[in-house]
Amino acid sequence: MLLRVGSRGSRLALTQAERAADALRRPGVEIALVPITTAGDRDRTRPFGEIGSRGVFVKELEEALLEGRIDVAVHSAKDMTSTDVAGLAVGAYPSREDPRDALCGASEIRPGMRIGTASARRKAQLLALDPTLSIEPLRGNIDTRLRKRGERGLDAVVLAACGLDRLGLGGEIGRRLDPEEMLPEAGQGALALQVRAGEEHLVAAADDPETRRRVEAERRCLAAVGGGCLAPVAAHHDGMVLTGLVAAEDGSWLERRTGDDPATLGRELAALGR
Repeated sequence: MLLRVGSRGSRLALTQAERAADALRRPGVEIALVPITTAGDRDRTRPFGEIGSRGVFVKELEEALLEGRIDVAVHSAKDMTSTDVAGLAVGAYPSREDPRDALCGASEIRPGMRIGTASARRKAQLLALDPTLSIEPLRGNIDTRLRKRGERGLDAVVLAACGLDRLGLGGEIGRRLDPEEMLPEAGQGALALQVRAGEEHLVAAADDPETRRRVEAERRCLAAVGGGCLAPVAAHHDGMVLTGLVAAEDGSWLERRTGDDPATLGRELAALGR
């Protein structure tokens, strides 16, 4: 049997797809990697919010699944929308890696630093920590953002620790930011193997139940926030408790909430963010 595994074409995405492929290989199964360009890859200048925010790196992969051009789509779970597309399902969440954000270029956050990030979630939390920071927009793949830090004279950039680790760039990390300082994006650190509904058996062996429990709770929380909240939001489950966050993008206010029920927590965040 041939499994066509779709992925974005960046170095990180292909590295992640190779990890997924290793988990799916078994006697009688061949793997073919199929690189696919997404809207987020084509437009590397505008902020994510202007080109669709969540989902800009997954839509074309989902279309390829629905059209039968691939059998499995490998996503960074944090890039997915909070609800599944009709006809598709996440058949497996492999074991989660480090979900934290990472400060690269410095070992601590100091007053007045210039820090690069394209994430409204990161910007809001950084400014809430210290309003004297200058947060500058920075897009591109990991290698590009690390290079631009030097070219633009930035003091630091903030990236997902897991991506740096997967590329063998953990040495670039000056500090891993504890979730108490910066709550991660829902799904950060996890991969999602998406298939057509009814074909979950193709990837079921790669599923980690504990990762699924946590990531699905985070996604349900954001789904409950819905379109009524325009403020930056985050959700993270540490294994014991689900924490949600909503903030002003300029960091002038920030609220954290914890709860057992993702839907209830999401509605509380939505109400705070309106």
